[in-house]
Amino acid sequence: MQGRASLLAAPSLAVVGSRNPTAQGADNARAFARQLGLDGLAVVSGLALGIDGAAHEGALAAPAGTVAVVGTGLDRVYPARHRDLAHRIGASGALVSEYAPGTPALPPNFPQRNRIIAGLSLGTLVVEAALRSGSLITARLAAEAGREVFAVPGSIHSPQSKGCHALIKQGAKLVESAADIVDELRGQRPAAAMPGPTPAPHPLFDALGDDPVTLDALLARTGLPTPELSAQLLELELDGRVARLPGGLYQRRHVG
Repeated sequence: MQGRASLLAAPSLAVVGSRNPTAQGADNARAFARQLGLDGLAVVSGLALGIDGAAHEGALAAPAGTVAVVGTGLDRVYPARHRDLAHRIGASGALVSEYAPGTPALPPNFPQRNRIIAGLSLGTLVVEAALRSGSLITARLAAEAGREVFAVPGSIHSPQSKGCHALIKQGAKLVESAADIVDELRGQRPAAAMPGPTPAPHPLFDALGDDPVTLDALLARTGLPTPELSAQLLELELDGRVARLPGGLYQRRHVG
């Protein structure tokens, strides 16, 4: 391994999911991971594209840390676009592999590494997953080991939600916030650090609502001058609380 060996014994939660998530799914993974880290849970994932990478990024913004269990030798980074992320995890978190240096990215290795992800964690959270997603393997291994399984629900029309809905039908706990997980795990781990402060509600949030909205609609709802509204939207966008979407749309990002 590379990095902080103490993380392997720390209270932790696996956060896994689709390699091709929706934008909201990736946002959810970052937000859940960050808040779990603020609540004292390290985040364990597999460094894959999509939900895994977003979970590691969110966890790096919190003090509890993150563990990446990889399916290659530690001298290899797969996928290559996560090279910088892997270096950041190695510097402040932990990288773990059961494979010898030089081992390339071989398909059979990735389902195998899922058992380590499940085994290191008090439970597994699946954020988004299709019905044939590899993250469902991690959830099954967690359940077989008597660990908790959590799933974030999504649209009934989204293929990336069908795996989560299947898990919920099978008994996984439906969660809408990190607090749902922390409450469920309370008593299974030592008392966690006090949660960090959450961003105060912004006056624009009521006008934004939950669905994508145009600038013209926001102008009508708020009555603000265009320069002031644009400045506030930019501030929220830089804070990661609003997303600018194609077509001139804005959407509130749900965090925590």
